[in-house]
Amino acid sequence: MNSHFFAYVSRMRYIPRWALMRNSFSENVQEHSHQVAVLAHALAVIRNRFYGGSVDTGAVTVAALYHDATEILTGDMPTPIKYYNPEIKNSYRKVERVAADKLISLLPPELQADYRPILRDVDPEVHRIVKAADKLSAYIKCVEELKAGNLEFKRAAEQTYHALADMRLPELDWFMAHCLDSFSMTLDELE
Repeated sequence: MNSHFFAYVSRMRYIPRWALMRNSFSENVQEHSHQVAVLAHALAVIRNRFYGGSVDTGAVTVAALYHDATEILTGDMPTPIKYYNPEIKNSYRKVERVAADKLISLLPPELQADYRPILRDVDPEVHRIVKAADKLSAYIKCVEELKAGNLEFKRAAEQTYHALADMRLPELDWFMAHCLDSFSMTLDELE
């Protein structure tokens, strides 16, 4: 029996994000997942270094890499629709679980137990950091679009910034205070 799991995962690059918005530059789920993994790793390191945490940075990074893998099967549901009301939100969570189970079933049986905690049963603390990195990635996308003159992202940037502040994660606050402004700078300004 062939395992189709990794072929499916490689298709993340075909799933566009921000479908309801006019984009200055496109972003796909694979690009987004890489950025979320980089940001989640940074948040985990910051937590451990500055705030006495002991989170497994590797587990956080891997969970972030796969955090939107179910979208290979479901597509990217725009946030305003996904969170429109509790019924839609709960229904979509059920769909995500079915998609995660389908992806896990594409692995050889000997590997399924290794991927279940990554795709379906993520540790709550790991999930919290990945969620923060996911939201941070969305905010960075808004900043970059605004930098390109695309005012379509103005309100999304404001709402996402407030959502980040409301998360009350010290490592996220540290990142926002020390690293976030760099994303609004040009290459020359970064030197």
